[in-house]
Amino acid sequence: MTNEASFVEDEAMSLSNYLERGGKLTSPGNVPPRYRAELLRLMSSFVDSELAGSAGFADAINWAPGLTERIAASRITMEKVDHAERVLDLMSDFGTDKTLYNKAHAWSARQARDAQVDPKRQGGDMRLSVFHYPLENWADAVVMNTLMGLATVHQLQELSKTSYQPFGEVLREILPREKRHMELGLEGLQNLVEDETGRAEVQASVRYWMPKVAETFGPAQSDRFERLQKLGLRHTDNEALRIAWRTETEARLAELKLA
Repeated sequence: MTNEASFVEDEAMSLSNYLERGGKLTSPGNVPPRYRAELLRLMSSFVDSELAGSAGFADAINWAPGLTERIAASRITMEKVDHAERVLDLMSDFGTDKTLYNKAHAWSARQARDAQVDPKRQGGDMRLSVFHYPLENWADAVVMNTLMGLATVHQLQELSKTSYQPFGEVLREILPREKRHMELGLEGLQNLVEDETGRAEVQASVRYWMPKVAETFGPAQSDRFERLQKLGLRHTDNEALRIAWRTETEARLAELKLA
């Protein structure tokens, strides 16, 4: 029994070292249980956030002030669902039922605007906490899309280096479209700040959403990040990602004279 236990421990240590050195896993068949649990949690958070983000942004289609903006809002709403399905396809390789998953939560459900949502996940709903807050109007939707779009780019650049190769490949395909969503947000902001009323609405919305988007990066000190790092699922810590996002966001807002 001692020899068998030692073999299992040595095998686990070998896999951990392999993943920490940049090794990749390529299929559910060679994924150990602890790795599987953490990987599916990451995938679920992405899928739930994309589905909730799309459902929450759908109203913005009818808030859009013109046809160009309506097309942009429709594109973002549609493509986020497509992104969710691509990752859900990977989860189905691990036994996830896609049909049941889509019905698991009310993706358009939101809490009160002034609620204090715990940044931790809400039960089985793995969406990022920012997607529990409602949008109010077109300016609000554009601001939230821009700030969260900038965050998503940083987060996907990090996750695309994950040690589960199929997940990383899908995220690298998704990343250019998420960048375009963010760019559409910046274009919308540029239009909104051209008059004083629009600028005032945008500034108020930025003050509301900045801290909520900042929370999506997670706590500065995280035992979970250390676990994920050892498995090669994460590489850059939460605070470093948050600082990079905040630096870029403040520079973008400064270009629009919003900071």
